[in-house]
Amino acid sequence: MNHLCMNLRRCTLPGLLAWAGLLQVPPAWANESALANPMRRAAPAQAHPAAPASAAASAPAGAEPPPIINIRSAVAKQIREAIEQSNAANGKKKPPVAVAVGAKAAPASANGTAPASSVKGHAAPAEAKAKARVSSGHALAAAHEPHAAAHWSYEGETGPQAWGQLQPAFNLCAIGKRQSPIHIEESSTLLGPAEPLQISYLPSKGSVTNNGHTIQVDLQGENTLTVRGSTYKLVQFHFHHPAEERLNYKGFAMVAHLVHQNAQGQLAVLAVLFDPGEASAMIQKVWTHMPLDMGDRVNLPDGLIDLNETLPKDMRYYQFIGSLTTPPCTEGVLWLVLRQPMSLSREQLALFSRLFPNNARPTQPSFGRVVREAQ
Repeated sequence: MNHLCMNLRRCTLPGLLAWAGLLQVPPAWANESALANPMRRAAPAQAHPAAPASAAASAPAGAEPPPIINIRSAVAKQIREAIEQSNAANGKKKPPVAVAVGAKAAPASANGTAPASSVKGHAAPAEAKAKARVSSGHALAAAHEPHAAAHWSYEGETGPQAWGQLQPAFNLCAIGKRQSPIHIEESSTLLGPAEPLQISYLPSKGSVTNNGHTIQVDLQGENTLTVRGSTYKLVQFHFHHPAEERLNYKGFAMVAHLVHQNAQGQLAVLAVLFDPGEASAMIQKVWTHMPLDMGDRVNLPDGLIDLNETLPKDMRYYQFIGSLTTPPCTEGVLWLVLRQPMSLSREQLALFSRLFPNNARPTQPSFGRVVREAQ
């Protein structure tokens, strides 16, 4: 190797690399003196054919094999250093050449960092926690947002009848036994007392977006719903036309789904039904800032949204366990459907229906599940 470095200026880089390629990793029972001196030039590969499989058997009994030193790595390193020293002496910049010393080595990027492929799937702890939070909150905050993995709609080949076949994650849409919405009939409900809903809604700020499937309002602030011994925070609400729920064979013009989540990640949806009549003050505020293009988002003024304006005086409700009404149709959602409908004007209804003529999932089988009717 020493004479190689002395004559480096008369050598070409391809020649050096070709020479380095002839070196072989020595067998386990190679001469110890050669292994101890990795700087010593090894004989050509053809002069040292691979040892037969029986060679290990001829080793002294009880002897441990000496450690294997990767001569190719050591020689390749000296070649790189010699090239750099030679170029530095000639005033040249370091050439962008890498000497491969193993198939498992990943190429470095221009700035010396590992390539993206080498760290894919290994997010930093903070990033991983953030992703976990997004995942757990996706079901409530983005329950009705478009899914890039598979397009779904309310009609045609990607309509509700096909949701379960669009991708494996949507399988519950087809096979679930606790799906929503459902047709609620008083004759089959569980009559009796039920705890009153404890609602604390305050004037809040937020933003309104057209997510391609509905108009959705994402809220900020401490708006809560307490029921069954748990407090749920209101995260967003959105609209369906016509209403997805049916009560005693009656349909409704629209429904607002108020989506809440508690500290354990469980969901509770308060459904407020609407029929044509007087204009809704809350809906008027949302429609005033309604984005017209899919994906567009409009910030709302502070304190604009007060959901107390859309709650009926009669707060009796139906309670049952169901699912999200859009893919992935996740089950285990607590549904609270208010019995008394509110009103919106025909003009307000017409504006929404121009954008979404039908964004309601058909009612699903109840499969004998219990529906409590709060008296």
